[in-house]
Amino acid sequence: MGEPQMGDLSTSNPVIELEGDEFWPLSGKPFFDVVLTKTTIKPMYQLVVPGKFSATLPSCSIPTILTFRGKNWEMIYHGSSSYKRLDNWRAFAIDNNLKVGDACVFEQLECSSMRLVFRVQILRGDIPYEFLDKLNGDNVDAPVVLE
Repeated sequence: MGEPQMGDLSTSNPVIELEGDEFWPLSGKPFFDVVLTKTTIKPMYQLVVPGKFSATLPSCSIPTILTFRGKNWEMIYHGSSSYKRLDNWRAFAIDNNLKVGDACVFEQLECSSMRLVFRVQILRGDIPYEFLDKLNGDNVDAPVVLE
């Protein structure tokens, strides 16, 4: 179940993947970012797409691919519910050892009524313990402010 699924990404959208924890500039395509909280990681593994971004996505359930380090994970985007979300996000989170406090940037490579494709960058958080209680996941649009 935790195995990434390889999808056929169109050659019109070449994906540049880097090894290690390297980062690359965003291409100018739409993106959203999420700081991972207790609800996005075990035991619930619920990834809600922020409201401002989800308003640009289809209002239906469609196959979705997350790509990171040359691998693809297949899941379903549910845009017809009140909380737009990615299901089957658990395999991606586990395979990439995601933790509370890490952040993910989801850059939209493809969006149609048939499929969504996001290239993901993972930013390791290592947020100090005293700030973790501020990451409760109650509001996906509220930033975490570290003073």
